[in-house]
Amino acid sequence: MSDRNRTIVSRGNSPWWHQTTMAVFCGSTLFTLPATGNAQQSGSDDDYRLSPVTVNAQAVGDDNADTILARELWVGGKVATSIQDTPASVSVITEKEIEQRNAKTTEEVLQYTPGVVTGYYATDDRNDYFTIRGFQATTYRDGMTLGSMRGVREDPYAYERIEVLRGANSTLFGPADPGGSVNFVSKRPRFESFGEGYLGFGSFDHQEVGLDIGDTLGDGNTVAWRLTGKAKDSSYEYDHSDDDDQFIMGGVTWEPTDRTSATLIFDYLNRDGTANSGGYPFDREYDRSDFFGEPDYNYHDVERTNVTGLFTHDFDNGLIFRGNVRYSDLTDDYGYVYLTDSAGRVGSEVDRGYIGSDTDAEELIGNAMLQYDADLGEVDSNTVAGVEFRDGESTGYSVYAAGTPIDIDDPVYSGAPASLTPYDHEKQEYDTRAVFLQQNFSFYDTFVVTAGVRNDDLDLSSTDYLTGTSDSDDISETTWRGALTYIINPEVSTYVSYVESVAPPTIGVTPERGKQYEVGVKYSPLWTDALFSAAIYDLTREDVGIAVTQDDGTIDQQTVGEYRVRGLDLEIKAEVTDNLSVIGGYTYMQPEVEEGSITVSGVVTPIDGNDIQIAPRHSAMLWGYYTLPDLDMSFGLGARYTGTYYFNAANDAKSEAATLFDAAFDYELLPNTDFSVNVTNLLDEQHVVGSGTADYYNQGREIFAKVRYHW
Repeated sequence: MSDRNRTIVSRGNSPWWHQTTMAVFCGSTLFTLPATGNAQQSGSDDDYRLSPVTVNAQAVGDDNADTILARELWVGGKVATSIQDTPASVSVITEKEIEQRNAKTTEEVLQYTPGVVTGYYATDDRNDYFTIRGFQATTYRDGMTLGSMRGVREDPYAYERIEVLRGANSTLFGPADPGGSVNFVSKRPRFESFGEGYLGFGSFDHQEVGLDIGDTLGDGNTVAWRLTGKAKDSSYEYDHSDDDDQFIMGGVTWEPTDRTSATLIFDYLNRDGTANSGGYPFDREYDRSDFFGEPDYNYHDVERTNVTGLFTHDFDNGLIFRGNVRYSDLTDDYGYVYLTDSAGRVGSEVDRGYIGSDTDAEELIGNAMLQYDADLGEVDSNTVAGVEFRDGESTGYSVYAAGTPIDIDDPVYSGAPASLTPYDHEKQEYDTRAVFLQQNFSFYDTFVVTAGVRNDDLDLSSTDYLTGTSDSDDISETTWRGALTYIINPEVSTYVSYVESVAPPTIGVTPERGKQYEVGVKYSPLWTDALFSAAIYDLTREDVGIAVTQDDGTIDQQTVGEYRVRGLDLEIKAEVTDNLSVIGGYTYMQPEVEEGSITVSGVVTPIDGNDIQIAPRHSAMLWGYYTLPDLDMSFGLGARYTGTYYFNAANDAKSEAATLFDAAFDYELLPNTDFSVNVTNLLDEQHVVGSGTADYYNQGREIFAKVRYHW
């Protein structure tokens, strides 16, 4: 074994190679890496704690509530592996970072992550809107794809951490968008007594209460439970709006031995919101409080229930079994009246459009895998093989119609439409069966070779209730992954990788494929608790499908060609001292349409050489948080810069570059009792972030204060 020592949680008589080569489950599959560890300062200059390889079921690899700097990547599995030695560009947003910034949505959580663009649909609350490296990203929960549930706005209070993996990765996850993946790691029971409760108030009549408690059951210390909940009553910054939600999650973990763990989690989410203000006319800048939709029709109601089971057993002979399953049920209904303005409009009357959708969906997803570790002398081998299934169905009913115009100088609302004609009423069913194999070889604790292959067989079917017709498609896709990691010393590791992706397909449409080449380096200095990372990449997306707005305001889905993004991502996360933490990043992208054309009202326009829409060439972010221990006060200040980007594929409308500031203050009123204030968009800067049939502004200044008691 090399001098790169490791801190290992005891596994009885397990050999060292079994302890130091781990697998991380990534939902649809997993990737395996040697957990060689990062030095982390723990007290004196000569005393360092190496990043632990956690295999004891009751041990916790990262304390997400106490640090902004995660050392392990979980990606949905109970076993952690070193971020420094992972051959991919990754970021982890811990519970502590979420708390510091009081991030209330996924978009706010991701705002300080390099490579990620958020907020380009402003206060449209129908989805979590973000891109990674210029492309859409796929979302997961505890490593399992959210699939038809992905449109739901997740609540960050439900999660211990949120993990971001940049770039194509279908060999890890199955069908996935090429930009990358975002994995939400659920709060799970812990074998200790803990808890917190809080009350919060803020801008736009925001009132909120939250609770997160847990403990063990009985004297045997083999069962733990956790209960997490939140209720919010609020509005948006525009008139006639609601932003209410209720969330509750309960979990139980049973660990009869240190080698066996079973967890059951139940959660329920209910949202009652407003699907945007209708947008804003093109002719000038309007006040964000203006509302040009219909109070009786702009609505968004969501109910989702999940039941998740997670199981792990270590046979203590090099063999580990893992199995995971989740059942989800969703209803998602919205109605939306929006402006369809034009640059040549005369007068103050603006046309509007009506859209609406009612969706019901059910999904069952699960997997089973075996990991086997072997010592081959100076070579360690790690093999992971598994299977996955995903069965689901969704029924959607969608309507669209031209709406009544509105006088933007003197708005008079006409009420909800008496009737709307459906343009789509369809049931979709999908069955997925996948097999995957991942092989890792570690040579002399210095070089790591990783190779993976996965095949997904998808059976898709649809029934069109409007025409009485049915259609189906069988799709089989195989993706590959390879990487070489060079561990230079305990502080520095480098890697080169090739990964592929295939986007979730639709019937009769060629699936989008992606491929990415990446070279990266990660530096974790021994003299401080920090991680610096840099990556350059070349990412291509073929058979691209996008939404193209027509002259009459309708939106047409078109396959337009091939996109390519080449870029650089830089990131720093550091606990500089006991009192100061810093998070920062910078991204440079060259987002180019390699080949393609769009059709607007029958006119075909080539877009070769154009920039990809919503892909700024430059973006940067920096967040600092400082504590005055003698005064029990903490201060946070952040800046987010987003360069210009085009709103559409035609490149005929462009955003402004903008810098937004955020601030935070925390004061310990009493032992275990904190008062905090967070302000987003401190200077209330306003600019257009999206434009189609109307303009959409960035979110304005929002202030939120809360009192929290924790133990």
